[in-house]
This record gives sequence, C-alpha cells and structure tokens, in this order.
Amino acid sequence: MQVDELLKPFPIKEFHPFPRALMGPGAHELIGPEAIKLGFTKPLVMTSGLRGTNVVQKIVDSLKYHGLEAVVYDKVESNPKDYNVMDAVALYQQNKCDSFISIGGGSSHDACKGARISVAHDGRNVNDFEGFNKSENPSNPPHIAVSTTAGTGSETSWAYVITDTTTDPDNPHKYVAFDDASVATLAIDDPVLYFDCPVDYTAQCGFDVLAHASEPYVSRLNFEPSLGNAIRAIKLTAENLREAVWNGQDLKGREGMMYAQYIAAQAFNSGGLGIIHSISHAVSAFYDTHHGLNNAIALPRVWAFNMPAQYGRFADIAEAMGVDTHGMTKPQAADAALAAAIRLLRDVGIPENFVSVTQDTYSKNRLGQGPTKYYENAKVIKGDDADVDRITNHVLGDACTPGNAKECTFETVRPVVDHCMTGDLDDLLS
Repeated sequence: MQVDELLKPFPIKEFHPFPRALMGPGAHELIGPEAIKLGFTKPLVMTSGLRGTNVVQKIVDSLKYHGLEAVVYDKVESNPKDYNVMDAVALYQQNKCDSFISIGGGSSHDACKGARISVAHDGRNVNDFEGFNKSENPSNPPHIAVSTTAGTGSETSWAYVITDTTTDPDNPHKYVAFDDASVATLAIDDPVLYFDCPVDYTAQCGFDVLAHASEPYVSRLNFEPSLGNAIRAIKLTAENLREAVWNGQDLKGREGMMYAQYIAAQAFNSGGLGIIHSISHAVSAFYDTHHGLNNAIALPRVWAFNMPAQYGRFADIAEAMGVDTHGMTKPQAADAALAAAIRLLRDVGIPENFVSVTQDTYSKNRLGQGPTKYYENAKVIKGDDADVDRITNHVLGDACTPGNAKECTFETVRPVVDHCMTGDLDDLLS
C-alpha cells in the first residue's frame, strides 16, 4: 500500500511486521546457535568491515566454531550503493551461500536487505525494487541482523535505502524501498557492541533515532499503534544520548539508546516519516554525507516548519524531552521542544548547518571520496541557489515526503532546505 493511499479519507492503515529479536548485553554471543537453529550452513556476512574493531572477526570466528562456513563481504559503504548490493549478490551466488548475516549499522543491514531481495529474484538489479513492495517473490534467504550502532533500527524495519549510481551524474538518486519481504529473520541488539562507536558517530546516529521517533509522532498518517513507541523513544533519547556520546563505555547510556533506536524504528515502520528524512536522503545523494548527521541538521528546521500543523504533538515532545510545560500554551510548549532539540544538538557537538560540514568535520565524512566522478567533485557542500533547488526537487520526489505533518510544495520546502544549508539555529528560537 502506497503512502498516498494511506492518506485518503477513511483509510485502512497497514501494520507492518517486525522480526524476532534478542536484546541486551551478550546477545551477540548467541549468533552461532541461532544461525544453526534457523538452518544456516553457509552464510554470507555483509559488513563495512568495522575497521579498528574486532567485532566482525569475533563473530566470524564464533560462526566457524559452531560449524558454519562464513563467506565475508566487507565492502559495504556508508549510504550503501547499488554496486555494493550487486557485488554481494554475485559473491553469494558464486559461493552457493544459503543465508545472510549483516553486522554494523543501517548501511550493512540495508545493503543486505537489498541483496536478499535480489537473490530471491535470480540476481535482478536492486534498483528494480525501488518503491513499495515491488518484490514478487516473498521467500528469500534467512537473515540475522546484528547491530553495532544505535541509529537506524534497520534490523527491525521493512525499509532499506540505496544510492542508485546508474543515474545522471549531475542528478544522483538515493531512494527508499519498503518491502515486507525484506524484514530480517532475527534482530540482535547488544549494547556492548556499541562501545567502539566514535563520539561524533554516536551523536549523529542518536539524532537519526530522534528523527525516527518524532516524524511518526507528528505524521499525517497519525497511526495510533506507533505513537506510544514514538514518544517513548524521544524520552529515552533525551535521557541517554548525552551519556552515550560522552561516556560511551557506560552501559546505561548505550543500553538506553539501544532501546530508543529499536522502538523508534518500530514507530516509523507503520507510522511513516517526513521531510527530515527526505532532506537527509537528498543531501547524501549529492554529497555522500552521513545519514544521521544530515537528519540532525535538518531536524530543527523541519520541526519549526511542521509546528503549525501539530502544536499539540510537539508540546508532548517537549514533555518527553524533560521540559516542564506547566503553565505553557501548546505553541509555547512546542517552541520549548524545538529549543530542547537545539540544546541537545549543541551538547553532543553536531555541526549546525550543511556548509559547516567539511572533510575534517567528522570521522565518517566521505566528501569527495565517493564512487563516481560526481562525488569526487563534491568536496564541499555549496549551499548556493542551484544546490538548494536540486535538493528541494529530490525531497519532493522522496517516498518519505507524503507522510510529513505539513503539506509540501517547492515553494514551502525550498526555504527549509535553504536554512539547512546556511542558516543560524538561533534564528529559529527568536
């Protein structure tokens, strides 16, 4: 069912499936026994490599200890590309694998979901499945998704995001595919695996969580089963993100963010997203920047844009973020939610606009390092009129945009994108 269909009067709203999950400290040590239980014999392990950690090697060694013959594809990139997916599919087919294990954050899980869909369709290009439930074969290889970041919640959602590198190099395209057949078989969330996340990466992933939680809470889909998880995830993020960022070896903050990211994804899984994500997808399409960072920069601007449509819901968000709203009107409380989000963004060290993002800004930066000539020439985010126009056009074509709290047109969205590029956050507070 398409998002625009869900927005029609008296819709039948759709609740999408979640996988079984194992959550908590030490959960990753059960991967081998769980893989055997699911009938794995020769899994393809998909990961970015997680260089600088021993996470992948430890898990592969555990699989071998349990008699499983693991084949490793460790070249998944941030903002996974179509060729990452298809290279993994070729390796899977060449080695006659029978299952998948993804290790990492959303990039590894998303690429793996795409590879599973492709394998189930005899190696068809993953770009053929952009959109809603485009796969035709509901049976694909089983998949264990092991998360090492508290961010995307991809291990529990029906969405995966791929960058299509086959399009016009002057107009790159990043898309969301929503497919019930892509849902993992088993999710494993172990906060111990988050301990090695860099400070800035932890912060950026945390704002991905806040975007995942806040967008379904104010979405025009207004899906009741999503609202409880959404507001609880906002509260958990407000309570735990600072600690997870600045005291990353402390279990409390990491475990709090583990639950926050998981239930936030369950909220948007059926409750929808909005133009925080659409802007993020567009900017990373053109510049290959980190999804969580993009969400963090877009979030305050989109909240300010959407508030007139949902003052009451944003007032709830203020309370969830720890604001004492007693005596405030709904608009005043909504303004306080925005101020709390900006304070959180500044407290965890997020750049305040896109032109402030440089090659030296953060550890996962890929400016000028992407796979095509286009990305090689995109070493600096321009933020000029042409940049704002093309990003706005990409936003309007994104699958997340129809669920946004407020109606979106080029004329209304362009100023939001423009402010994301060069604007001062203090302007939003005045």
